[in-house]
Amino acid sequence: MFKKVGPGVLVAAAFIGPGTVTACILAGVGYGYTLLWAMLLSIIATVVLQEMSARLGIVTQKGLADVIKQELRTPWLRNTVLAIILGAIVIGNAAYEAGNIGGGTLGLEAIFGEAHISYYPLVIGLLAFVLLYLGSYKILEKVFVFLVIIMSLSFVLTAAITQPNMLEVLKGLLVPTVPTDSILTIIALVGTTVVPYNLFLHASLVSEKWKSTADLKAARRDTFVALVLGGLVSICIIISASAIQSTTVNDVMDMAKGLEPLYGSAAKYFMGIGLFAAGITSAITAPLAAAYVANSCFGWKADLKNIKFRLVWMLILGLGVFFLSFGIKPIEIIKFAQIANGILLPVIAVFLLWVVNRVSVMGTYKNTKFQNIIGIVILALSILLGAKSILKVFGLL
Repeated sequence: MFKKVGPGVLVAAAFIGPGTVTACILAGVGYGYTLLWAMLLSIIATVVLQEMSARLGIVTQKGLADVIKQELRTPWLRNTVLAIILGAIVIGNAAYEAGNIGGGTLGLEAIFGEAHISYYPLVIGLLAFVLLYLGSYKILEKVFVFLVIIMSLSFVLTAAITQPNMLEVLKGLLVPTVPTDSILTIIALVGTTVVPYNLFLHASLVSEKWKSTADLKAARRDTFVALVLGGLVSICIIISASAIQSTTVNDVMDMAKGLEPLYGSAAKYFMGIGLFAAGITSAITAPLAAAYVANSCFGWKADLKNIKFRLVWMLILGLGVFFLSFGIKPIEIIKFAQIANGILLPVIAVFLLWVVNRVSVMGTYKNTKFQNIIGIVILALSILLGAKSILKVFGLL
């Protein structure tokens, strides 16, 4: 069973980054359990889209960008689409990367204090560099599994010690309500969970791990288990934050302080370890995803140890450390990443739905009518959320 675990865990590790942690904390503090349904909806959408991506990877043995490039026969259209995808993924992931490293830095700050805070981004960046440079997927897989377990236990334990009202939790999960001024928080919860670059990452990773359509069942199980557990971690963060009575909590460090009167200084260590793990796992997967997309767009056919492949993730990782080292505020970078995410998600979702419906690509493994109905509903929601993100950026919402 354990040998079958892999790519899904990496995807779960990728979407539970500092941005998700922050969004979940703000949702819990601001609205209690009432927005849990939005997280549940996000988890369902992520499972559906990532299953399509994994199925595409196993059936075609190619990445998503490879298949899009293959199916777009008109040269100018193909080049335009690939340029948009490559630009958005590289720029967006560089922005995400700065936020990821910033989140890992906050985790170290919670554990070790502020005395050496200026060195923390470099420590996170160096650790991510070493893990990526080793280049062995099996080694990376074990590291990710270990970190995700640490992160999950940290947040689940934190939620458990708050002793939530389970009836209210179930009501929040199953009865959608939209409190006043909560729409942007809902957008943030969905936007930080359904991450476009994960669709590229997942297709590429499953095609490396599994080589036959006979493995589809194992891939689906891996996807479902890992993403549902990842979603459970997000839900636990919201529940943990709901226990805080103050309305002045704005980030995970404030949340840890808010738990100290009840649980002592151990609470900040739970949060610190969780945030460090969330930051480091996302700090590894964001550059990796960008390298896979570049690999597909340029047709390199490169493996993890290829110099071109490495240069791409080094660029993303270096930009992340650079932004933090020169005083550019992570929150501004994260805002930019959310804009990119809001614009990119519907575009990528359209292309994903298009290719998984083509018999020439998927054969008998193309989408069923039921899968298409769910996919179209998700696409409609992503367009709505993307539009709202853009309107918010321009002050029109």
